[in-house]
Amino acid sequence: MWVGAPQLSKPHHAMSQNDAVPSLLLIEDDDAIRTALELSLTRQGHRVATAASGEDGLKLLREQRPDLIVLDVMLPGIDGFEVCRRIRRTDQLPIILLTARSDDIDVVVGLESGADDYVVKPVQGRVLDARIRAVLRRGEREANDSATFGNVVIDRAAMTVTKNGEDLQLTPTELRLLLELSRRPGQALSRQQLLRLVWEHDYLGDSRLVDACVQRLRAKVEDVPSSPTLIRTVRGVGYRLDTPS
Repeated sequence: MWVGAPQLSKPHHAMSQNDAVPSLLLIEDDDAIRTALELSLTRQGHRVATAASGEDGLKLLREQRPDLIVLDVMLPGIDGFEVCRRIRRTDQLPIILLTARSDDIDVVVGLESGADDYVVKPVQGRVLDARIRAVLRRGEREANDSATFGNVVIDRAAMTVTKNGEDLQLTPTELRLLLELSRRPGQALSRQQLLRLVWEHDYLGDSRLVDACVQRLRAKVEDVPSSPTLIRTVRGVGYRLDTPS
């Protein structure tokens, strides 16, 4: 249901990534939270469709594709983790989780399920809006050049990555992480540096965001993810991107 209508009803317009106004799908079962976020995000300039359950959210997603999904972890029926996993099987669109506690295992499980970021409840509309815009910026085009690392080619103009000539399906966050590492080949970047560059977190952020994204990225770009030759761990520092010898 789109925000801004006098009554909540099923949307009649498809969500389009070509629209100037970002289109969001908010999946939240709490009526009060859903309505408050819906109104707040609309005031911030977003176009919002809402669903009260994971099942309804997946159904709506099949009918119209948003630019980004805001997904509550605790949902009746199919929970947020399973919704995230099902989306990731076929789509790499950005997902931000709403979770009750930042130190909970929910965060780790959510990031491993493929989420790009998370926001802790109670959610402030302006904070969520800032996270949404940061995530959407990760898919913006870069300089018109490319870089090759072994059998992986990063095309910054097309914002694509290929491995052995085959396109890799990366989320915007995975792509941005790879782009930032590729700008500084052989240079170790700390987790805090990557949090600022990729997630735009200008505070002592959650390094689990970085580690989970690196793990997902390795699964796609490395020949043997458990023995990486491209994205190397630098103990006590963070990560670096190497050209295989």
